[in-house]
Amino acid sequence: MANDNDVDKFIKGDGLDSEREKTIGQHIGYRYDVNLLPDYERLTPFLKNYLEFMGWDDLNWLEDIHMGYEDGRPAVFDRNINGWVGIPTDVELPDNQQDRDMMARELLIKFQMSPKHPMVQLNKAYRKF
Repeated sequence: MANDNDVDKFIKGDGLDSEREKTIGQHIGYRYDVNLLPDYERLTPFLKNYLEFMGWDDLNWLEDIHMGYEDGRPAVFDRNINGWVGIPTDVELPDNQQDRDMMARELLIKFQMSPKHPMVQLNKAYRKF
Protein backbone atom coordinates (compact mmCIF):
# COMPACT_ATOMS: atom_id res chain seq x y z
CA MET A 1 0.00 0.00 0.00
CA ALA A 2 1.25 3.48 -0.84
CA ASN A 3 2.09 5.89 1.98
CA ASP A 4 -0.39 8.58 3.10
CA ASN A 5 1.56 11.43 1.44
CA ASP A 6 1.53 9.79 -1.98
CA VAL A 7 -0.97 11.57 -4.28
CA ASP A 8 -1.47 8.32 -6.21
CA LYS A 9 -2.21 6.19 -3.14
CA PHE A 10 -5.79 5.45 -4.25
CA ILE A 11 -4.60 4.43 -7.70
CA LYS A 12 -1.83 2.21 -6.37
CA GLY A 13 -3.75 0.84 -3.37
CA ASP A 14 -7.22 -0.56 -2.82
CA GLY A 15 -8.77 2.90 -2.30
CA LEU A 16 -9.95 2.03 1.18
CA ASP A 17 -8.50 4.55 3.60
CA SER A 18 -10.75 4.94 6.63
CA GLU A 19 -11.80 2.20 9.02
CA ARG A 20 -15.39 2.64 7.81
CA GLU A 21 -14.32 2.10 4.19
CA LYS A 22 -12.42 -1.02 5.17
CA THR A 23 -15.43 -2.32 7.12
CA ILE A 24 -17.94 -1.79 4.31
CA GLY A 25 -15.42 -2.71 1.60
CA GLN A 26 -15.97 0.33 -0.55
CA HIS A 27 -14.64 3.82 -1.13
CA ILE A 28 -16.66 6.74 0.27
CA GLY A 29 -16.33 9.12 -2.66
CA TYR A 30 -17.36 12.41 -1.11
CA ARG A 31 -14.53 12.16 1.42
CA TYR A 32 -12.10 12.85 -1.42
CA ASP A 33 -14.08 14.63 -4.13
CA VAL A 34 -15.75 17.87 -3.05
CA ASN A 35 -17.84 17.75 -6.24
CA LEU A 36 -19.80 14.88 -4.63
CA LEU A 37 -20.77 16.95 -1.58
CA PRO A 38 -24.38 18.14 -1.67
CA ASP A 39 -24.99 21.79 -2.51
CA TYR A 40 -27.30 22.89 0.31
CA GLU A 41 -28.52 25.80 -1.80
CA ARG A 42 -30.31 23.18 -3.91
CA LEU A 43 -32.29 21.49 -1.11
CA THR A 44 -35.90 20.84 -2.06
CA PRO A 45 -38.58 22.32 0.22
CA PHE A 46 -39.34 18.78 1.41
CA LEU A 47 -35.69 18.15 2.35
CA LYS A 48 -35.46 21.51 4.15
CA ASN A 49 -38.48 20.57 6.25
CA TYR A 50 -37.12 17.06 6.81
CA LEU A 51 -33.77 18.37 8.08
CA GLU A 52 -35.53 20.85 10.35
CA PHE A 53 -37.90 18.20 11.71
CA MET A 54 -35.02 15.78 12.36
CA GLY A 55 -32.93 18.53 13.96
CA TRP A 56 -30.01 17.93 11.60
CA ASP A 57 -27.52 20.49 10.31
CA ASP A 58 -26.66 18.39 7.27
CA LEU A 59 -28.04 15.57 5.15
CA ASN A 60 -26.47 12.97 7.43
CA TRP A 61 -27.12 9.49 5.95
CA LEU A 62 -28.45 10.98 2.71
CA GLU A 63 -25.17 12.57 1.60
CA ASP A 64 -24.12 9.56 -0.45
CA ILE A 65 -27.53 9.07 -2.10
CA HIS A 66 -27.34 9.91 -5.80
CA MET A 67 -29.58 9.55 -8.83
CA GLY A 68 -28.45 6.48 -10.68
CA TYR A 69 -29.78 4.34 -13.49
CA GLU A 70 -31.04 0.79 -13.69
CA ASP A 71 -31.65 -0.70 -17.12
CA GLY A 72 -31.34 2.79 -18.60
CA ARG A 73 -34.08 4.24 -16.36
CA PRO A 74 -33.45 6.81 -13.62
CA ALA A 75 -33.44 5.16 -10.20
CA VAL A 76 -32.21 5.54 -6.64
CA PHE A 77 -30.65 2.71 -4.64
CA ASP A 78 -32.46 1.78 -1.41
CA ARG A 79 -30.05 0.00 0.95
CA ASN A 80 -32.91 -1.28 3.10
CA ILE A 81 -34.26 -3.46 0.31
CA ASN A 82 -30.88 -3.82 -1.42
CA GLY A 83 -32.35 -2.77 -4.72
CA TRP A 84 -33.07 0.04 -7.12
CA VAL A 85 -36.27 2.06 -6.92
CA GLY A 86 -37.29 3.41 -10.30
CA ILE A 87 -38.20 7.06 -10.65
CA PRO A 88 -41.78 7.39 -11.98
CA THR A 89 -41.76 7.96 -15.74
CA ASP A 90 -43.88 11.10 -15.47
CA VAL A 91 -41.26 12.85 -13.30
CA GLU A 92 -39.23 15.37 -15.26
CA LEU A 93 -35.56 15.22 -14.30
CA PRO A 94 -33.60 18.44 -13.79
CA ASP A 95 -30.62 19.17 -16.03
CA ASN A 96 -28.24 19.52 -13.07
CA GLN A 97 -26.79 16.45 -11.32
CA GLN A 98 -26.99 18.15 -7.90
CA ASP A 99 -30.72 18.77 -8.44
CA ARG A 100 -31.23 15.17 -9.61
CA ASP A 101 -29.44 13.94 -6.47
CA MET A 102 -31.66 16.12 -4.26
CA MET A 103 -34.71 14.70 -6.05
CA ALA A 104 -33.38 11.17 -5.51
CA ARG A 105 -32.96 11.83 -1.77
CA GLU A 106 -36.48 13.19 -1.50
CA LEU A 107 -38.02 10.32 -3.45
CA LEU A 108 -36.09 7.75 -1.40
CA ILE A 109 -37.37 9.19 1.89
CA LYS A 110 -40.92 9.33 0.56
CA PHE A 111 -40.68 5.73 -0.67
CA GLN A 112 -39.27 4.53 2.65
CA MET A 113 -42.16 6.23 4.49
CA SER A 114 -44.74 4.80 2.07
CA PRO A 115 -47.04 1.92 3.02
CA LYS A 116 -45.87 0.35 -0.26
CA HIS A 117 -42.28 -0.03 1.01
CA PRO A 118 -41.37 -3.74 1.36
CA MET A 119 -40.15 -3.19 4.94
CA VAL A 120 -43.71 -2.28 5.96
CA GLN A 121 -44.94 -5.61 4.63
CA LEU A 122 -42.11 -7.47 6.38
CA ASN A 123 -42.90 -5.67 9.62
CA LYS A 124 -46.54 -6.75 9.41
CA ALA A 125 -45.61 -10.34 8.55
CA TYR A 126 -42.89 -10.87 11.16
CA ARG A 127 -43.60 -8.44 13.99
CA LYS A 128 -43.64 -10.25 17.33
CA PHE A 129 -45.46 -7.63 19.38
